[in-house]
Amino acid sequence: MPDPGLPAAAVVQAGDALAYCPDTEVVTRLGGSGAGPAGIDTSVPNVARIYDYILGGKDNFAADRAAAQQLLAALPDIAGTVRDNRAFIGRVVRFLAGQAGIRQFLDLGAGLPTQDCVHQMAQAIAPDARVVYVDNDPVACSHGQALLGPRGQVGFALGDLRRPGQVLRHPEVLAKIDFSRPVGVLCACALHFVPDQDKPHQVIAEYRDHLAPGSYLAITHGIAAATPEDDPDGAVESVTEVYRNASAQIHVRPVKDIERFFDGFEVIEPGVVWMARWRPDPGTRPAGRPNSLYGGVGRKPGALAAGRAAGPGQRRGQADSTGRRLLPVTGPGPATPQAAEAVPPGQ
Repeated sequence: MPDPGLPAAAVVQAGDALAYCPDTEVVTRLGGSGAGPAGIDTSVPNVARIYDYILGGKDNFAADRAAAQQLLAALPDIAGTVRDNRAFIGRVVRFLAGQAGIRQFLDLGAGLPTQDCVHQMAQAIAPDARVVYVDNDPVACSHGQALLGPRGQVGFALGDLRRPGQVLRHPEVLAKIDFSRPVGVLCACALHFVPDQDKPHQVIAEYRDHLAPGSYLAITHGIAAATPEDDPDGAVESVTEVYRNASAQIHVRPVKDIERFFDGFEVIEPGVVWMARWRPDPGTRPAGRPNSLYGGVGRKPGALAAGRAAGPGQRRGQADSTGRRLLPVTGPGPATPQAAEAVPPGQ
């Protein structure tokens, strides 16, 4: 195992792939893309670049790699959990672009571009789909813009998801998203970096109120252990400690607080569950621990915009444990809500 404090380079085992990239090479590449290191404190671990490194990316610095090593020490299968989160996003996007008929997406806290980007998955089903990525990291934004290039249907906006008014009025967002029509809002592994004092539930409510009926919200979120016995290996505390000195600290929450993000939405079956249980593809298994993050998808109720027919499964169904009505959906995956397991191991 290499020294995680190496200032110029590090190696991490992420699944079966090794990522090795000196900081000088990162600076050169980002400078060429227009991102550059100017104004960026590369000594502070950054959430988007930690995520990039764990996925085997190269747009990260020594501090990011050191934090990734600490995460791997606390949770050796965290690379699998990160891949499972990407798989969840893929299933959601395929559902939204396919069965739900969504043609525009807003990805909040998108991070650095990865393989199987949202626009690639959406446009594989609906070539006219439009996607705007939003992140508050200048490296993620600038590199994303350079990677995406001059694409009329895809944009990357520098913005803080905690400021809905600024995000929704961003020129890049307004140029590509028509908020009089249904939108798919993605917020994967982002809200647990928003502290309670920033009122994350109110933030999501502001986005919800701006969306047209028939819009969707998809979330994944870290789970808080109810008691020390629920986290016997200390994984939750270890992950929390790693992020304590990062660009954003992690704030895992109990299930009931995660479900509250869907207030005002009708939750799609199978409900707010462990993300690996949300409509898994037949014959697949989680790459990481099956009980890692919670995930769910909700639809803003009301009549769809004129001219758009309702998609399959868009009818009212039975209620879940919170009293919300679940919208049944056809296709692979569980047909009924799954009971949440009592022992949340953390991220």
